[in-house]
Amino acid sequence: MKGQRLDLSALTRRVHYYSSVDSTMNAAAKLPAGSIVVAEEQTAGLGRHGHSWHSEPYAGIYSSMVLEPRPLLTLALGLATAEAIGVPCDLRWPNDVMIGGRKAAGILVQLVDGKAIVGIGINVNHTAFPPELEATSLRMAAGRALAREPILNALFEAVETYTALDPEAILTLFTRASSYASGRRVVVHEPGGVIEGTTAGLTAEGFLRVRRDDGTDTLIVAGGVRAAGS
Repeated sequence: MKGQRLDLSALTRRVHYYSSVDSTMNAAAKLPAGSIVVAEEQTAGLGRHGHSWHSEPYAGIYSSMVLEPRPLLTLALGLATAEAIGVPCDLRWPNDVMIGGRKAAGILVQLVDGKAIVGIGINVNHTAFPPELEATSLRMAAGRALAREPILNALFEAVETYTALDPEAILTLFTRASSYASGRRVVVHEPGGVIEGTTAGLTAEGFLRVRRDDGTDTLIVAGGVRAAGS
């Protein structure tokens, strides 16, 4: 529960454990494929686009895995994280797991020396967040504290399952699981400006199509997608 150290004997995989680390991504980048890093706290947790990840000590799951690069990896990891969480949630393309319109988990993938360094953060027993974060936790959604070990074990299994799927299956499952994949009014913040329109499905490469009001489609390669009006 909140404030308690992870019981490593209850985990089904061997992990590199840190009570505190700057970033599990940095720690994992030095390890071979198949390695898993888990920390109780990150002092400089990494999010997308240079953002930091709020890593309250002993409250969340802060983990990184070293995987082989493969197509649609971020989408597969989103599916895996949603399954491990075990409560109804939405997938905001490409890397956020949402509960009640707020972010409960996030995924970051970086390629380092031919390896995919995968960071997965899950807000488990947080009871509050900085006001600038539109975030929630599993505890806030469930109304009670949760043991983190079963969620981690479920995550290990789900990552193996979903990353082994072929790209077509990943696209199909993600489209079903995500309200953002098609028919969602969104605003996209890109370096060149703001795009507003309605999502119109995913490409074979996993990119997001956004249809503007004039009928033209724009291909969104990276994140920055938000529901219009949020």
